Amino acid sequence: MHSPSPLPPTNSPSPAPVVSRAPVVPASRRRHQRRKPPSSPSTPDAEQPDFLARILRTEAAVSGVSRKAAATRQQSTRLWPRAVLEALDSAVAACRWDSALEIFELLRKQHWYEPRSQTYARLLMMLGKCRQPGPATALFKSMLSERLRPTVDVYTALVGAYGYSGLLEEALATIDQMKGAADCKPDGYTFSVLIDCCAKSRRFDLIPAVLDEMSYLGLECNCVIHNAIINGYGKAGMLEEMENALSKMLESGNNVPDIYTMNSIIWAYGNYGRTDEMEKWYNEFELMGVEPDTKTFNIMIKSYGKAGMYDKMMSIFKYMKRRFFSPTAVTFNIVIECFGRAGNIEKMEYYFRLMKIQGMKPNPVTYCSLVNGYSKAGLVDKVPGIIRQTENTDVVLDTPFFNCVISAYAKSGDIKIMEEMLQLMKDKKCKPDKVTYATMIQAYTANGMDEAARLLELEAGGFDKKLLGPVSEVDGK
Repeated sequence: MHSPSPLPPTNSPSPAPVVSRAPVVPASRRRHQRRKPPSSPSTPDAEQPDFLARILRTEAAVSGVSRKAAATRQQSTRLWPRAVLEALDSAVAACRWDSALEIFELLRKQHWYEPRSQTYARLLMMLGKCRQPGPATALFKSMLSERLRPTVDVYTALVGAYGYSGLLEEALATIDQMKGAADCKPDGYTFSVLIDCCAKSRRFDLIPAVLDEMSYLGLECNCVIHNAIINGYGKAGMLEEMENALSKMLESGNNVPDIYTMNSIIWAYGNYGRTDEMEKWYNEFELMGVEPDTKTFNIMIKSYGKAGMYDKMMSIFKYMKRRFFSPTAVTFNIVIECFGRAGNIEKMEYYFRLMKIQGMKPNPVTYCSLVNGYSKAGLVDKVPGIIRQTENTDVVLDTPFFNCVISAYAKSGDIKIMEEMLQLMKDKKCKPDKVTYATMIQAYTANGMDEAARLLELEAGGFDKKLLGPVSEVDGK
């Protein structure tokens, strides 16, 4: 039997989140078949050379093709295939759903375009990740209008687009459509997506019926499905039910707990401050032969940090090196965030410097943690320096980063600078979200600026309507 490595020094720790394991897509499904360019592309637009100079997998490629899509919707039908396809790949990989759909519309206008179900499946999966059920419905209807027959992959992606947005009735209706379609019966992966959606929406009451349906269709409950249920209970704080689900997994005899099982259970106990159980289960899984990975240690570091057990947090950090697990950018981000939240600016800055010395590239999460740390310590005057640092890197600032900056100035009462940050956010092509508007409206109200709050509420209302389109029923005919 495998002899477990001793757990790093223990005291009494607390929380840490683990990314839930989404069901894995079989490699055969994920493979994106790129179209071959025509053997001799017809003479493209006169501006083709300038356009192609920007066609790399970069921000410039996506925004370049997006601008092309907006400016020449009708005329530009002879673009070079590689240009458009690479820009589409980049937008999808970055989950920039609005740009991806814009580029896809441009793609459909090209004279060499051939409708492919794989492209639609990939776009629908992206829309599911981005929680965009309205655009997913519209995209599915576009596919039907091109007389393409939906495949199992397309339907499964649509199930995810509805389910991950909390629209479980629509997801179940899509499953029913699949059962009524020829050669398109839901498979194990389809059901794993549906169960994962139910678990994430905390609709555990729906899961038994889904499992019965699987059994009726002759499909077995696999490790991915067990992990989705365990992870769902853990995220919901239903720790007793989580352990019962693990017992069922072990009793089935066909499914062995793996690293995803381990991380889900370690995260659940750590996140809810039950660090004794977290340590106990760490040892239990090692006895079962499940080896920890970097994510396991990151979870434990965050759990101890949230519990204020900084000595134990750093003992795990050192223990990783002894076990030949190099700290990643995520590890450093967790440590920086924990010290920042504790108001220990000296150590926060030390680990930020160490991160760069060890060749780790700071990302928007890193800078966000620094801004939050300075804000909590009342050192808002250091925030402009953070923004200047990002100007000298290739880090693409995102909406959560600007939300942190806007929140810092809102808390300090610097309304003018807060408004300047909103403008900078828009200049950087970052779209404000609900958090941005809520933070600013609260700051205006707290400072007696009722008219400014009212105007921003109107802007936020228009934003919501644009973002959340109505979800119509899927037309399977």
